[in-house]
Formats: sequence, structure tokens, C-alpha cells
Amino acid sequence: MKTGIFFGSTTGTCENLAGRIAEAMGVDSSDVHNASELTADLAGQYDRLILGSSTWGCGDLQDDWYDSLETLKGMDLSGKQVGLFACGDAGSYGDTFCNAMGTMYDDLQGTGATFIGTGVSTDGYSFDDSTAVRDGAWVGLALDEVNEDDQTDERIKNWVASL
Repeated sequence: MKTGIFFGSTTGTCENLAGRIAEAMGVDSSDVHNASELTADLAGQYDRLILGSSTWGCGDLQDDWYDSLETLKGMDLSGKQVGLFACGDAGSYGDTFCNAMGTMYDDLQGTGATFIGTGVSTDGYSFDDSTAVRDGAWVGLALDEVNEDDQTDERIKNWVASL
């Protein structure tokens, strides 16, 4: 199953996390792309899409994702697996922590995609609220490199194992 990882990163944090996830999954660096590079043809080359965004302001997507998400929303993703990850700062933005992941999850409903890596426990996270939590669990991998970076490697390892 060919995997492509797409990230939206302004400060480099989400890009770094995408690289770490790729390494844990055994995905070649040539299959890790900035979200600004996403086209229907490029996404169509992959059976599994791992999509990641940093979260900005009051829970917004990283800027590179706005057009790219529209591209994905216009595609038939039937037969493709989609896994989501996001990073945020639960200390300063605890009420919108990793909301970018919730936005991606909502926007990709109806595309035919099969979501993988969902149902991640919120245990051990320090945040107030997030649109990326459904039925008490994350819809993907939530990461906080500002306040909980000591847990990132273990969270990535566990999430990749669940895929």
C-alpha cells in the first residue's frame, strides 16, 4: 500500500512531525509533501494519505491546507485510507487544541475515504476542548510539541502501530 504524507507547516513543527511519522511508518522522504504541492494527480498516486496540519489562531487550519483541502473534497477517495494528525498548543489554546484536525475530518466526510487511526484516547492530554474529539476520542493523532513534547515519540509509535 503506497503511502503519501502531506503536511501544512508555518514554523516547521508540523513538517518535522510529518518526517518523524514517515520514519516510523517506513515511508520514503520523497513521499512526504507540503500541502501546497497537493494536486488531484499527486494524491491519486497513493492508496493511503496521511494528512497533517498545525493549528493556528482560534483553531484554524494552516494556510497551505485551504486550497489543498478543496482539492481533496472534490475527489472520489473511495478505496483510499486517510489518517489525520495535527499539532497545537494546549497551554495557550486549550479550548481549540488541534481543531485543524477536526476541520479536515469534517471536510473529508462524503469523499468515500476510509478513515484510519481514529479513536485515539484523550487520556494524558491537557486541553479544554477540541473539534477533533468525537465520542470522547481523537479522530487522529494530536500532538503538542510546546507542552507535551516528551510524549510525542510514544504517541507517534502507538498511532502508527494502530494503522
